[in-house]
Amino acid sequence: MTSEHGFNAQVRRSFDKAAALTDHAPELLEQIRECNSVYHITFPIKRDDGSIETIEAWRAEHSHHKLPTKGGIRYSSLVNEDEVMALAALMTYKCAIVEVPFGGAKGGIKIDRREFSEAELERITRRYTFELLRKNFIGPGVDVPAPDYGTSSREMSWIVDTYMTLTGGELNALGCVTGKPIAQGGIRGRTEATGKGVYYGIREACALAEDMKALGLEPGIDGKRVIVQGLGNVGYHAAKYLQEAGAVLVALAEYEGAISDPKGLDLEQVMAHRQETGSILGFKGAEDIADSKRALELDCDILVPAALENQINSDNAARLKAKIVAEAANGPTSADADEILSRSGVMVIPDTFLNAGGVTVSYFEWAKNLSHLRFGRMEKRHEEQARRRVLEALGEKTSKPFSEEQLKELSHGAGEEDLVHSGLEETMCVAYEQMRSTRAEHEDKTDLRTAAFINAIDKIAVCYADLGIFP
Repeated sequence: MTSEHGFNAQVRRSFDKAAALTDHAPELLEQIRECNSVYHITFPIKRDDGSIETIEAWRAEHSHHKLPTKGGIRYSSLVNEDEVMALAALMTYKCAIVEVPFGGAKGGIKIDRREFSEAELERITRRYTFELLRKNFIGPGVDVPAPDYGTSSREMSWIVDTYMTLTGGELNALGCVTGKPIAQGGIRGRTEATGKGVYYGIREACALAEDMKALGLEPGIDGKRVIVQGLGNVGYHAAKYLQEAGAVLVALAEYEGAISDPKGLDLEQVMAHRQETGSILGFKGAEDIADSKRALELDCDILVPAALENQINSDNAARLKAKIVAEAANGPTSADADEILSRSGVMVIPDTFLNAGGVTVSYFEWAKNLSHLRFGRMEKRHEEQARRRVLEALGEKTSKPFSEEQLKELSHGAGEEDLVHSGLEETMCVAYEQMRSTRAEHEDKTDLRTAAFINAIDKIAVCYADLGIFP
């Protein structure tokens, strides 16, 4: 049973709030909201010392309105069925919001990866893949996992290798998982995709003078004071791109504590310090904050929670000083906290939109695997040669020929990474405009989160209508 205060209940509250503003039939709304299937797994593994440990894991497929389903696999001692179901639901809505043709799914293995050796993690990952395959919970047209909290391209490489070994000769086998190393069918730009998507989303929000004026801020990212909680893959890349755009990182928080400096922290220097010492604490010129969550309450313009869920809740929401909360993590703000922030006039850029960069680029990787062709391979040279001819002709007509260096720079054709970043930027910009437009249609009855859910519900409803299941 789901606790009324559980993560899944929080997601349902957001869904129900948006659903009440639509005119869809209750039966359809119930179908969209409910989780279709959950697979609970237990299996033994042999530890390096010869002992046997039983591992508990899950895979939830929330919606089959589109196939395959899509969602990451996380390794955490906090993983449970309620969390996996909630995250799968968020994936359904996220994919709909950014118009990626997947249903939502999520997986998790209940372990603290720091307590296991690399060999043990490999055995756990491969056995989990076997368990998913034998129950038809993985496959390029069925369910496609990806990295999440506590996992990376290394785990994805073990998954695809296990899948290919067990299926033997399946043509599209590489498409069974995304976030893979490049050599195993991965795509350039995937590593930074979620964090870069977070940056694009914040940039779009901050570009609108009308919205910024309502918050007492100037348009643009330059000069805005930012706090980032969580320096994993998502938080690090979000912080990196924001700082490159001129934002001032006034505080950074990790599980061991937080550091702050109103004058700004140099991200790369902080990361180098952490690599050397094992902690961000003790960074020269910064103030140490023992309780990491206290950093959320420091004065800033933009707060970027990029860690785990429920970091902003009814206990601390009223003490936040940020004008914008940009949800880089999944479910970092509880439903109660969301209402407190809304009453306080804080703009919340919701996770269902903002951290969709990962699944967007995963879609590109999956499409690449099915097409068996690297993006840009067919047209890159042709584009460069065509542009070069135009530039050379222009130089002749104006009697001001371009140098060879200028010709190379200006005629550069789009490679795979260029196309991935372009597609990601287009996706985030279009989705934000749709979300903002929906909010405007409902005037003061909604916020960006509710608008995002309305968009998701409407897009999923069209799929069921096209299937003839619901009118």
